[in-house]
Amino acid sequence: MSKINLKGIGVALITPFKKDKSVDFDALGRLIDYQIDGGIDYLVALGTTAETPTLTRDERTEIVRFIVERNNNRLPLIVGVGGNNTAEIVHELKVSYFSNIAGVLSVTPYYNKPSQEGLFQHYRALSEVSPRPIILYNVPGRTGVNMEAETTLRLAKSCPNIVAIKEASGKMDQILQIIAGRPEGFSVISGDDGIAFDLIKSGGVGVISVLGNALPKEFSEMIHQALAGNFKMAETGNVRFTEAIRLIFKDGNPAGVKCMLSELGYIENELRLPLVAVCDETKQQIIEELERLKVQVTDKKS
Repeated sequence: MSKINLKGIGVALITPFKKDKSVDFDALGRLIDYQIDGGIDYLVALGTTAETPTLTRDERTEIVRFIVERNNNRLPLIVGVGGNNTAEIVHELKVSYFSNIAGVLSVTPYYNKPSQEGLFQHYRALSEVSPRPIILYNVPGRTGVNMEAETTLRLAKSCPNIVAIKEASGKMDQILQIIAGRPEGFSVISGDDGIAFDLIKSGGVGVISVLGNALPKEFSEMIHQALAGNFKMAETGNVRFTEAIRLIFKDGNPAGVKCMLSELGYIENELRLPLVAVCDETKQQIIEELERLKVQVTDKKS
């Protein structure tokens, strides 16, 4: 199985919608080019930020095919394949389109609230059939279950094609335990923009970012400085983005970053229910923050 380099910044792509709530492929194409031109290291499709639960199977397939074509092998592409029915995900991994896809990001099963042994058996079943390396995704704030460090390390050591974890638990002690005990070649990736800098200083390899959708060049520069060991310069950049990160999550993800991208001129500010746009107060704060950051606003939608 081919290796993937997950060092740096991956961006969890949003799914742009038109006013009629259909997928806006023109805007998605602009966004992909914007990310690549901004210097990110890899693309991540069909994650939480993509509003994947509201996409039909046909839409998910078409989105992946479109990203593969537009990306044209310029950057590695990671695709989200996860859920709470293990047998269904196993089937999806067997039959899905994986041409020009570097890896799979798979979230812990949600709602079921499996035990740690259940999580281990779930991922082991996926690893046995996946045609691509697997990145674990631990985000208990959304799934209702935390995958403990012991389980992550057990998977990392017993399943060769489980190569990394996107950690969004917010539990630094747990994340540091994974970093300390990981086998050679297993990567720990921040799932939170706000702790990416601290995680890199502690041995993490980077971040799968939400803010990067809107500020790929600016946020990439900070991440790359941190990875190069230029911590003083990176810390200055990290502090600079504190308020922007707070604002994009204030009214929920991806409502905040979609508002920011809309104000920058890349997409329409449209989400699918049950998600809605940010409130007027948050929108105004996002506009003011973009002005403070001196990010150039151009009309890309025309």
